[in-house]
Amino acid sequence: MNETGHNRRSAIGAGSVGIAGGLIAAAAGASLIDPKAAYAQAAGDSQLRTVLDRGRLIVGTGSTNAPWHFEDESGALVGMDIAMAQILAKGLFDDATKVDVVLQDPAARIPNVVSGKVDITIQFMTVTPQRAQLVNFTRPYYIEGVSLLTKPGSPREKWDALVAGGVDTKISILQNVDAEEQVHKVLPQSQVLQLDTQANVIQALEAGRVDAAAVDLSTVWWLVKRQPDKYAEAKYSWNSMLYAAALRQSDLDWLRFVNTAFDVAMFGHLNEIFDKGVTDYFGLQPPKREFGLPKF
Repeated sequence: MNETGHNRRSAIGAGSVGIAGGLIAAAAGASLIDPKAAYAQAAGDSQLRTVLDRGRLIVGTGSTNAPWHFEDESGALVGMDIAMAQILAKGLFDDATKVDVVLQDPAARIPNVVSGKVDITIQFMTVTPQRAQLVNFTRPYYIEGVSLLTKPGSPREKWDALVAGGVDTKISILQNVDAEEQVHKVLPQSQVLQLDTQANVIQALEAGRVDAAAVDLSTVWWLVKRQPDKYAEAKYSWNSMLYAAALRQSDLDWLRFVNTAFDVAMFGHLNEIFDKGVTDYFGLQPPKREFGLPKF
C-alpha cells in the first residue's frame, strides 16, 4: 500500500470534547498525588515530559488507507489509527483533539520516529523482530489477517462453499512473490489470479471473474459495513499479523505511558474512543470486557 508523504502537520478534527490542559484528575472524596510531583518523576530527557511540556502530541500516520487513516466527507482525518492517537491525547491532556499529524509515506514510519520528527508512529504497522531492533513497539492494538471478500448471495459466498469448489474456486490477490502460496495454504486446489493493484483485486470480484478476493480482514469489514448489498465476508482468516505503534528506543517512561493508555482504552474503563472506532470503522460491536482474572 503506497501513500504520498506530505511532511506537513494538521490538527485532527476530532469529535471528542475534553478539558483543555487537563492533567488534573478530580474524583470526589479521593486523595490524589499532585500532578506536578508525578510529572517530576519522569526522566528529564523522557519523551513523556517533552510531550507534556509541548502541550500537543505529534503523530506520524497516513491519509489514504481506510479504515485506518483517511479523510472523511468533510476533509477531517479519521480512522482507527487516528482513534488510537486520540486515546493518547485524551490520556495526556484530557483533550482528544490535541494531536498534530505528520503525513508520511510508510517508508518513513521508522525514520521519523528515530529522528524525533514525530513522538509516535501509528500507521497500521506490522510488528516484526527486524523492526523491533530499530524502534520500541507498543502493545498490539489489532491482529490483522488475510481474509476473503465475497459477493452476497453468490454460490460461493461462505468459506465451506469455497473449499467445496476445489479446482473451480477462483481467488484474486495482490501480486507478490508468495501470493499464490498464501492462497494455497488454505485453498490448495483453487485457481489464483494475481493482479497489480488492490482495486483490481476487488474489481475482479465485482466483475465475476473470481469467487473471492483475498484482502486484509480490516478491508473486508470496512467494505461490508459500507456496502452490505455489494460485499460479503466468507468468515475465514489466516496469516495473523500484529499492528502496533512505534516509539524511539531507550525511553521506558514514554513506552509505559503509551501502553497504559492503550490498555485502559481497550480493556479498562476509558473505552469510549476505542469502542466508537470499532463500530465506526469495522462495523462490529465493541468487545465485551470480562470481569475477573485478566485475559489479555
